[in-house]
Amino acid sequence: MIRIEITKLLKGAQGPFTLSAQMDVNEGGITVLTGPSGAGKTSVLRMISGLMRPDAGIIMVGDDTWFHSGQKINRPPQKRAIGYVFQEYALFPNMTVRQNLKFALQKSQQPSIIDEVIEIMGLVRLQDEKPMNLSGGQKQRVALSRAIVQMPKVLLLDEPLSALDRAMRIQLQDYLHEIQRSYQMSVILVTHDISEIFKLANHVVSIQNGVIVNAGTPQEVFSDHNLAGKFQFTGEVVKLETQDFLMIITVLIGSQTIRVIGDQSEHRELKIGDHVLVASKAFNPIIRKLS
Repeated sequence: MIRIEITKLLKGAQGPFTLSAQMDVNEGGITVLTGPSGAGKTSVLRMISGLMRPDAGIIMVGDDTWFHSGQKINRPPQKRAIGYVFQEYALFPNMTVRQNLKFALQKSQQPSIIDEVIEIMGLVRLQDEKPMNLSGGQKQRVALSRAIVQMPKVLLLDEPLSALDRAMRIQLQDYLHEIQRSYQMSVILVTHDISEIFKLANHVVSIQNGVIVNAGTPQEVFSDHNLAGKFQFTGEVVKLETQDFLMIITVLIGSQTIRVIGDQSEHRELKIGDHVLVASKAFNPIIRKLS
């Protein structure tokens, strides 16, 4: 369990405010921090990493104390076993992909981890290229890989996919999922993309103006259980589930989600990210993909 109980006076666009975050994060899963810009999400990551000092509180990973204001413990970033990936790639331009990963390797680590990560992240053909020859998505794959080869206890991701197009985001989400499953890392991800949240997150923490306002599974945080009656809306498919011959389709409409049950044979071509029309016909919900 990762225990986070921190407070920090921050300066926001509307003036000073106090970030007060108390949460327990299960190890070995993906937790998402979401909420409006300036709410304090990045500051939480920076305090977990040791790049920002809380005014007060506790940060513990398992039985390991990283910060404790009462006991005057404040472990430096290099001793916190974290990997941190930002929007910016921050790769060494004069190094190849493999050399960038090798530079991040700890002295006590076996070099074979580089080959493992290069294979999982689909970088075999790119390992001898330099960053200037890579696309944005490829550079972000290298940045993720460089953080992963250190085998951190906690991988912190601050909107690392937000600058990429939809197709590349979906591809990198798949890589991230595979890495997390392979190494059972604890991942804390900041994102505003609700379809990304549904695809990746085990747990979601919603922060507004420095305060946690909601927490739970993606379905618990974003579902609207009050939608009823005749309707016709457009939205985005964020989750697909199959049960026997039925398909349960979760659709994001605005900032809320609804679930539509349909026949698998009618909806087998739907995929996450599709834009659809959700409507009622004879009091039954129907769903149709928009071209």
